[in-house]
Amino acid sequence: MIAFYEYDWRPYVSAAERRRKAEREIAKRKKQGHVVSPVRIEGRTITKTFWGKAWCENLERYSDYANRLPRGRTYVRNGSVVDLRITPGAIHACVCGSNSYDVELKVAPVGKARWKSICNDCAGAIDSLVELLQGRLSQRVMERICRETQGLFPTPEEIQLSCSCPDWADMCKHVAAVLYGVGTRFDHQPELLFRLRAVDEMELIASAGAATPLVKQAPATARLLDGDNLSEIFGLDMAQSASPDGTLAEGQPEKPKRAGKAAGEMLEKPKPRGKRLRKALRSKTSRAS
Repeated sequence: MIAFYEYDWRPYVSAAERRRKAEREIAKRKKQGHVVSPVRIEGRTITKTFWGKAWCENLERYSDYANRLPRGRTYVRNGSVVDLRITPGAIHACVCGSNSYDVELKVAPVGKARWKSICNDCAGAIDSLVELLQGRLSQRVMERICRETQGLFPTPEEIQLSCSCPDWADMCKHVAAVLYGVGTRFDHQPELLFRLRAVDEMELIASAGAATPLVKQAPATARLLDGDNLSEIFGLDMAQSASPDGTLAEGQPEKPKRAGKAAGEMLEKPKPRGKRLRKALRSKTSRAS
């Protein structure tokens, strides 16, 4: 007969011991020649950036995950996710618990209609890829990307969960730890969200450009450098700057050229040939007399 504690009532393991066990597992895998990418939490919060927080908030608003997420948070904080790799449409991970368990999550790509709708709704509101990945977005863009069931984050129905542990529940604590680990990974590599959902983030930028009217607009004042700034940066006299075609700007008279102290000018100038000849004749006459 199998004791009941073998299912649920396992001996207590401290957080420090879990960390040591995870580090031993990482070292073991490296020794075997595996390339591992563990999830490491710095500080008390699991995520710190817009993308990481948005991913975790999306998980927590679905009741399907509510019961197992707290254990997952504990596991990921303890460093139990010893390997995590995100590829298009899939998440592969290894979690160190009483044993080492393999977790595989399959995430459906964003539907073409939904992605097109996201791009259209965000058109003209994202200036650059840097702004997008750093999460420096307007409230309207953030709300659209994070919209429940219609945004960029997957719903429970769009994720297939699989873990090698004996837990009968699809959302076991190991899977929950991996999902939180994905949020931590987005802190450092937000572009992985687009890889996971099989879409190209540059399409959001392209849609922003397409929404911009095709008219000539003067650059923003903050982006212009005045003459004083340019003179300080390049050490130039901007009053004598040339026009684009290489000529002096209209209305600026050309200054007379100043004689420089070149080496050739320091030498005595040769006298005219006639004067030299008359001087030689006078010298010859005086000697003859």
